Order: sequence, then C-alpha cells, then structure tokens
Amino acid sequence: MIIAVDGPTASGKGTIAKALAAHFGLPHLDTGLLYRAVGRQVQLNGGDPDNADNALAGTQFPDELLDDPVLRNEETGGLASRVSIHPPVRGALNARQVNFANQPGGAVLDGRDIGTVIAPHADVKLFITASVDARAMRRWLEMAGREIDIPLAEIEADIAARDERDITRADAPLRAADGAIKIDTTHMDRDASVAAAIKAVIAKTGQAT
Repeated sequence: MIIAVDGPTASGKGTIAKALAAHFGLPHLDTGLLYRAVGRQVQLNGGDPDNADNALAGTQFPDELLDDPVLRNEETGGLASRVSIHPPVRGALNARQVNFANQPGGAVLDGRDIGTVIAPHADVKLFITASVDARAMRRWLEMAGREIDIPLAEIEADIAARDERDITRADAPLRAADGAIKIDTTHMDRDASVAAAIKAVIAKTGQAT
C-alpha cells in the first residue's frame, strides 16, 4: 500500500505520515528533508539557492547530512523552498523518491508533490492543510520549545512566502492531487489529526492495520 501525504509547511503532514507508517507497518520518507539537505548543501558550498546551477550542485549532498539537526530549523526550511523551484533539482531527487514509493510492500511519503508527481498511483492520497495563523503558532511553539527566539510575525511571513513559492512554481506546484482526501488540521491537535488520517486510510482501503 502506498500512501501519499501532501500539504504546506507546518500543516502536520510529517507527524501524520510518521503515525500512518507506524500504524500500518510501512517505511516512511520525509521528502522535504531531501530538499532541506540540498538547501543546506548550497549554503555550505557558499552558493546561491536562487541560482539553478548552484542548487543542482547541492543535490550531491552526503547521506550523513540527512541526520544533521540544522535541517529542521527555519532558515534551512526557507532554503529548501527556494531550491525546490528549480526543475533540475526536482528531477535529480525524483528518482530516489519514486524508488522508495515503489518498493515491495509499499510506503508512506510526505511532501508537496507526492500524489501529483512522485506517486500519482498511490492507493491513498491525503492533502493536509491548516490556516497560516495555526501553522505559524505551531512552528513558534516548536521553536520556543527548543529555546529558539523567533518573533511569531516573522514565522507567519516566512510561511506565507513559502506557500506563495510552492503554489506558484512552474514545476510540480503544491496542490491537492486528483482524488485526494483533504484534512484541515487548523482546529485539531496531534491525536485528532492522526486519528482522522488513519480513519481516512481505512475508509479508502478497508485495511485496518
């Protein structure tokens, strides 16, 4: 069974995807982490994430970079959004994602173009969304928990800018795939969001575990 989980930043798609993978016993890939690694590698190279050639060079990152906690910070998230607009970067990472999705037994992948590009044949396609205000507050609380002081207004502006880039990019823009089940987590906590997603998968496939 292949489950595609798409949605904008801080919508809860990563948390939901991990929970679905655990519930149904499937491997999980956070595809956004790949783009964060590219953005971080461009930064380490001293390159410009808005430059297509620099961004493509960043796809040659070492595997161990995926374990670097700096990939989870806001700055790297912004870099990921900027490098992801370049078609050559998406092309360089697509094969890795497609192979993961099509492994025997299936998988859960979360990102922004899983149901539209990477696995349009997925058995279940979910599109997780939430208001900008709710997503910004979640990210702010996450940062505060890690003792990182970032103004809420700055996070809101960053999320809105990422949304704009992701939705309007020419190659694989962020959108709900055809047939995707939309789940709005604006007023849901983690447990409610996960429960809604599991219920949706069971309803679609008839597979409880």
